[in-house]
Amino acid sequence: MKKKQSRITKRRLRSSYFTSVISISLLLFLLGLLGLLLLNAKRLSDFVKENISISIILKDDIKEVDIRRLQKDLDAANYVKSTEYVSKEEAARRLQEELGEDFINFLGYNPLLASIDVYFYADFANPDSIAEIESRIINFPEVKEVFYQKSLIHLVNENVRKISFFILIFSALLFVIAMTLINNTIRLSVYARRFIINTMQLVGATHGFIRRPFLMNSIMHGIYGALIASGLLAGLIYLIQREFIEIISFQDVEILGVLFILVLVSGIMITWISTFFAVNKYLRVQEDDLYY
Repeated sequence: MKKKQSRITKRRLRSSYFTSVISISLLLFLLGLLGLLLLNAKRLSDFVKENISISIILKDDIKEVDIRRLQKDLDAANYVKSTEYVSKEEAARRLQEELGEDFINFLGYNPLLASIDVYFYADFANPDSIAEIESRIINFPEVKEVFYQKSLIHLVNENVRKISFFILIFSALLFVIAMTLINNTIRLSVYARRFIINTMQLVGATHGFIRRPFLMNSIMHGIYGALIASGLLAGLIYLIQREFIEIISFQDVEILGVLFILVLVSGIMITWISTFFAVNKYLRVQEDDLYY
């Protein structure tokens, strides 16, 4: 009978350990997603800003050698990420695709001018910087005008700021929720073994001696949970990197390394701290209160 009861107890403990590790790993996975979002927040905003471009409309009588020289000068500027030359013929083809009809046959000539699309680095992709850059570019003798949608650039920058603020608030809430859930999971695990704590106290075990195995188990649970969470994160990154390779990929070794280390450290620290306080609670509880 005692052996059967012992087997049942061991089975319940293993089930409790397994449930605890899985719960911790899923919550650490949630924290890992949060960390991934925060670590890539600037890169995400930079990616959006660096897709903003202005069009430099060139004069009709400009020579090709002058166009190439202007493009090289722009490429050498510290605020320019890349440039793309659009010939008159290419501009006409793009417009025909948008309109769905051949306007050149209707007009009898191509009214469009050649242009250079300029993409900026994120730090310069804001209304003030672009306005200053525009004033420089318009002075080039090859340039007829500079065209860009000022309202769109302002809207993009404003939305990036709003989204960044929302991500910060959402991340804080998500972190608090995950911390609370991990703490409750560990408290329930310790609660299931409150009578063991009381028995150890009755035989004269010190508080440090009682806490030690619980804290060691919590560290192992944190490590196991972090490893499972890191594996899930790696799988998720692998699945999405082909669609968003410009934003995140396995080649970002530094970012991924920091992320996995943070998940591991968070798993160990959160479980250790939660276990420490949960065990301390039952070290102070009177025997009669253990049944409530």
